[in-house]
Amino acid sequence: MNAALLLPMALAALAALALPLLIHLARRSEQRPTVFAALRWLREKPRPRSRLRFDEWPLLLLRLLLLVALALLLAKPVLYGAQPRTAWLAVAPGVDPARAAAEFGDAELERRWLAPGFPALDRPAPTSPADTASLLRELDASLPPGVALTVAVPARLDGADGARLRLSRPVQWRVIDDATSAAAAVAPRETALAPPPIRYAPERAAAAVYLRAAVGAWNEPALAVDAAPLAQAFDAKARTLIWLAPGPVPAAVREWVGQGGRVLLDAQALWPEARFDAPLWRDADGTVRVVGARVGRGQALRFAGPVQPREWPALLQPGFAAGLRDLFAAAPPQPARVAARDYAPVAGGPSFAAPPLDLRPWLALLVAALFLLERWLATRSRRGVAP
Repeated sequence: MNAALLLPMALAALAALALPLLIHLARRSEQRPTVFAALRWLREKPRPRSRLRFDEWPLLLLRLLLLVALALLLAKPVLYGAQPRTAWLAVAPGVDPARAAAEFGDAELERRWLAPGFPALDRPAPTSPADTASLLRELDASLPPGVALTVAVPARLDGADGARLRLSRPVQWRVIDDATSAAAAVAPRETALAPPPIRYAPERAAAAVYLRAAVGAWNEPALAVDAAPLAQAFDAKARTLIWLAPGPVPAAVREWVGQGGRVLLDAQALWPEARFDAPLWRDADGTVRVVGARVGRGQALRFAGPVQPREWPALLQPGFAAGLRDLFAAAPPQPARVAARDYAPVAGGPSFAAPPLDLRPWLALLVAALFLLERWLATRSRRGVAP
């Protein structure tokens, strides 16, 4: 382990060490002459003598140490090579954590979820979408060199990208194929398309009429369409939603989309985090009518203009309902899914220096302790109590 200072110029603050020395020299104990009668008639022989003397040296030493600690705190001390060397077990979402832990018994491992922030394995399973490739690269770059890494993944792995993973360290790749993940991987998709609930603001009631008629024509026989004002909550179990309201999209709708829902928004709906840059519906003349953006595990769609016959004549044509149905029936962009056995990382990737250990928190505690002790000694000194 090697200690270093990230801001060594701050050591210039050590010049303040002269202040306690000057204060203690200026506050030396006063010397009062005492007259003795038996010595009155003796000849005075003055012998001038001058020497430096520091009174209350424990208090002086404590103040000097306090200033030294403050200067070191400003210099940002760090310690290289002090990171823990405990091996890691990263468990991908979709793997039973109890089964993953049982695979390794009582081995001393740092057990974490392969999810943003790498939460502890004893916390609930992450529900956010898994970007497995990026998370593995981030974990490999943040771990100190030489730390062993084991990754437990399901048989079908989401979040792969086009490049084969190449990490800086060998990885023990454990594929845990349980019945739950296997059934989810081969589960057939539902072919029936339920009509999305429609929630509209008062000024969008006319547009809601056209969309309700189009959605009602999707199935034969027609299914009931849940169309209501914004104040009425929609079924959180629904997969799709039409939200006709200008202004910011509510947090409940944004969270629902992030968990896998698909919403069609009003043209004046505001969602700054979503980049609506993918045209998803064009007219015969090439005019873009709906744009889309990937949000978490779901998708946000937005009309490119007003839903009015004057602005969009296709609203009154028979093909509008089919076009709207195709918009919701198209599969949203999903994370790339691969067979986990074929996606095992290989070694030989770039390595990164481990970040140093910041010593300032511990040094700040030392400064606080020295300050409290200095105050206690100074108070005793004022009361005339010897330290």
